[in-house]
Amino acid sequence: MTTLSSRRKFLGGLAGLAGASLLAACAAPAPTATTPPKPTEAPKTAAPAPVAPAPKLADAAKPAAEPPKPVPGSSTIKVGILRSLSGTMAISETSVRDADLLAIEEINAAGGVLGKKIEIIQEDGASDWPTFAEKARKLIQNDQVAVVFGCWTSASRKAVLPVFEKLNGLLFYPVQYEGLEASPNIFYTGAAPNQQIVPAIEYLLKEGRRRMYLLGSDYVFPRTANEIIKAQLAAQKGDLAGEEYTPLGHTDYSTVINKINAAKPDVVFNTLNGDSNVAFFKQLKDAGITPDKLATLSVSIAEEEVRGIGAGVMAGHMASWNYYQTTKTPENEKFVAAYKRKFGDNRVTDDPIEAAYIAVQIWARSAEKAGSTDIAKIKEAAKGLEIAAPEGKVKVHATNQHISKPVRIGKVRPDGMFDEIWATPAAVEPDPFLEKYDWAASLRRK
Repeated sequence: MTTLSSRRKFLGGLAGLAGASLLAACAAPAPTATTPPKPTEAPKTAAPAPVAPAPKLADAAKPAAEPPKPVPGSSTIKVGILRSLSGTMAISETSVRDADLLAIEEINAAGGVLGKKIEIIQEDGASDWPTFAEKARKLIQNDQVAVVFGCWTSASRKAVLPVFEKLNGLLFYPVQYEGLEASPNIFYTGAAPNQQIVPAIEYLLKEGRRRMYLLGSDYVFPRTANEIIKAQLAAQKGDLAGEEYTPLGHTDYSTVINKINAAKPDVVFNTLNGDSNVAFFKQLKDAGITPDKLATLSVSIAEEEVRGIGAGVMAGHMASWNYYQTTKTPENEKFVAAYKRKFGDNRVTDDPIEAAYIAVQIWARSAEKAGSTDIAKIKEAAKGLEIAAPEGKVKVHATNQHISKPVRIGKVRPDGMFDEIWATPAAVEPDPFLEKYDWAASLRRK
């Protein structure tokens, strides 16, 4: 375990790298080697870096505002849903919104929360980080929602985080992310890096895939994830074959594919997000590069993205997640059946969809346990809460508001589903600051 001082040093080390990525996340993506800079943009630096992480729970300042009070006599409890229903991230976030709707419908059908039905107020973040912040403020201040279920990209989460902390709102965030954050106003139901990225690298190294090419979208999650991966490779005798970033929504990968070919890696570790994956994988196949010739492992491509890209294009490629539609639990059998019954037999479930679904359940059960939707009481009631989720039994961590999760490596089948090819024997406790890994000390400023 690190001391509070060393954690602050660690955060300080990242803060020195943060400025360029924050601007990219809140305005336009930074230019890359494949796209020349616009005249109004600053030239790309040699090593742009992620937004500085938020303070840990123990270090966070107390919110400046009181939480919104429920309207006296109201027969409903208002909740906000804040997802990208348009723009480059809609390919992933629309189905996550659907999981929110399913969970709320089921809770309402069972009597609601504290005897009241849940009333949904939806907003579209439109794949634009300032819009996310604006809509978060509206939901908390104007609509006075009890909780918000929202965001996908780390850039959108970073944009809304200060809004939730200042106004003392509550956000449930359902997507795997780069870690190095634990806000008192956020519950994280997706994977921390030790529950996805780190075990994926360990798996690849054990399989003899030591020479890795890192390809990602140009914003906070891919850049921070790759800083972690590079430290891990250095400690575990891996080899960095190359590193490339493209803007969100980028569609021409011919130059990138040529660079990958020239580098001759054993595997491409992919952190592209949104519909850029459609372009990359189709162009990779068109170039004659199939999984038997060059393996890829992705951490943002699940069943929903495979459906959008095409199973014929993705078959044989790998991903690291905590849940697949094919996960064998009694709870998952019911979940998949309910999701398809509501949205259609052609629809699929995936990891962020499942994490969004259980986020609503965790909030509702915490409210029932607390006898209140008061945020402080919700947080206290959630400590150590266990639920039988579709992915398996999960537990809310008592201090960092992440959850324990199993880790699973999957390979895409010709039908677009995943075969699980490796898994941890039990759920892994969240370690967002990688305090249990000696090699992570290399990330800290001396």
